[in-house]
Amino acid sequence: MSDLIVSSYNIHKAVGTDYRRDPARTVQVIRELGADIVALQEVDRRFGDRKGVLDPDMLRDETGLDPVVLIDRLGKRALGWHGNLLLLRGAEVEEARAITLQGLEPRGAIIADIRVAGQPLRVIAAHLGLLHQSRLLQARQLSAEIERGDGRPTLVMGDFNEWRLGTGCSLMPLRRELRAVKRSADTIASFPAQMPVLPLDRIIGCRRAQVLGLKAHDSPLARKASDHLPIRAALGLPQHDRAVM
Repeated sequence: MSDLIVSSYNIHKAVGTDYRRDPARTVQVIRELGADIVALQEVDRRFGDRKGVLDPDMLRDETGLDPVVLIDRLGKRALGWHGNLLLLRGAEVEEARAITLQGLEPRGAIIADIRVAGQPLRVIAAHLGLLHQSRLLQARQLSAEIERGDGRPTLVMGDFNEWRLGTGCSLMPLRRELRAVKRSADTIASFPAQMPVLPLDRIIGCRRAQVLGLKAHDSPLARKASDHLPIRAALGLPQHDRAVM
């Protein structure tokens, strides 16, 4: 199996637990992760022009990660969608698109079909809603997107705002579609950053994209940079998945 390092991080608009907005500090935490694929949430400001808080050139220079470029509804190039941003290291992007998620709040997801080390992978980066019923609708919507795929291994990451396990979990449609190997494999406490008790952030793989060694990245800088800790794992991809059948 070929292992990649993958991570999800809600950066809270680069506002830390000290109430200071410090994008450079956020970038340094991303650098600490040493990940090949990173899903970020809350990368833009809440009001006004909703400008992104991170400089893409700084990201590349400091972390070696490239933002996935999307085409928005007006045909313009965009680096994020509803606060989601996907970062890649040394990967070929075959197709990347943004979708709007159902629910009462404005939410979205990025779906990217990529090749990394010659292997095909679909990555879905999302930030789900605060309401249980909205999350359930959104999980069903993402499940339908996976079902329409070409059969390549799939990885889903993001802030899912869900702490429940078992039948009460709003992510069950997504788990069933991915046929996740272990329900607990994508669960680690990451919120609040200074004393994590809730597993709001998730990394969910499938049987051919196994999440291994999931943990919260708990560094002194990470505890200050956002109200969420980033989570990090290895992703195991079988070598025979180099071609999509």
